[in-house]
Amino acid sequence: MSPRVRFAPSPTGSLHVGNALTAVVNRRFADERGGALVLRIDDTDPTRVVEGGEQAILDDLAWLGVSFEEGPLRQSERAALYAVAAERALESHSAARDEEGAVRLGHTTLVRADGTATYQLASVVDDLDLGITHVIRGSDHRSNLELQQRIARAVGGELPEVIHHGLVLGPDGKKLSKRHGHSSVAELRDEGLPAAAVYAYLEELGLPEHDVHLDLARLRRLAIDAIAALPDDELAAAAGAPLEAVPALRGARTLVEARSFAALVLHPKPAELPEGAQPTLARFVELRGTAPDRLDADGARAILRELKAVGGDLRSLRLALTGAPVGPELWAVVAALPKDEALARAGA
Repeated sequence: MSPRVRFAPSPTGSLHVGNALTAVVNRRFADERGGALVLRIDDTDPTRVVEGGEQAILDDLAWLGVSFEEGPLRQSERAALYAVAAERALESHSAARDEEGAVRLGHTTLVRADGTATYQLASVVDDLDLGITHVIRGSDHRSNLELQQRIARAVGGELPEVIHHGLVLGPDGKKLSKRHGHSSVAELRDEGLPAAAVYAYLEELGLPEHDVHLDLARLRRLAIDAIAALPDDELAAAAGAPLEAVPALRGARTLVEARSFAALVLHPKPAELPEGAQPTLARFVELRGTAPDRLDADGARAILRELKAVGGDLRSLRLALTGAPVGPELWAVVAALPKDEALARAGA
């Protein structure tokens, strides 16, 4: 039998990094075994449902590249299934109805007095109904295991095999949360980390046996690698820049920085040049004026070597070309600018 796994987030907004890890390890588990991944939205508790929360999850999964074969299935649309399961538990005398009308298994409520199923019942019944073979989830659910096994038996089934993985912690050793920053996929995306870098980091974590600390330094190294590996057209699109500007974007550490580099190349702000800048700019105009309209890396570097050889003020040249004292590699700026634009910025 091919394995069937599930990812079952609550619709509370962008995925927590720890939940994203669960999504990735479930996807990989299914892929490595020729199985299927079911996306289930655990929305039995209306107080935890955030408007747009489900769409945020779908957007995060699409951005990460985590696909699913079935779903999204919403627990809020499966009430009839839970009602039948609750009756089974009552008929088996495993559960009882209290004086308020709620169905309880010992001290645990399975069905509220208003007839709605709780997370514990809905989760178990869904796993059984959907034919889930392996439940892979964070170790914060470990305390639910014995209870959910009892619920499964009470409704006439057996809980699937359960695999728990370590949690993602903040620098203080506590479960990663909003107070740490970088706790959600949306935050990582907004910081400009490419999806490929985030996915690669989560894949590296694999199924950690113990809790792990979020390693931002590693994430950022992977981001640099991911940006370097992007094809020119994809990097240009991510930065909102034309293909010609790509050389100036290659040294960016994040996509946010790539966009800022693109702005320096495409829309420089006026900058006050220091006294003594004119000789360097004049020599640059001379060298650039005799070169082709478009330069490759070697041609751009050759011009800068010539300027260095005569003691040129490259900082002033950068200011003239980009309006900023720091930014992308200067040779890349020279290569990105067509001749006429480079000459105009240098004062020709």
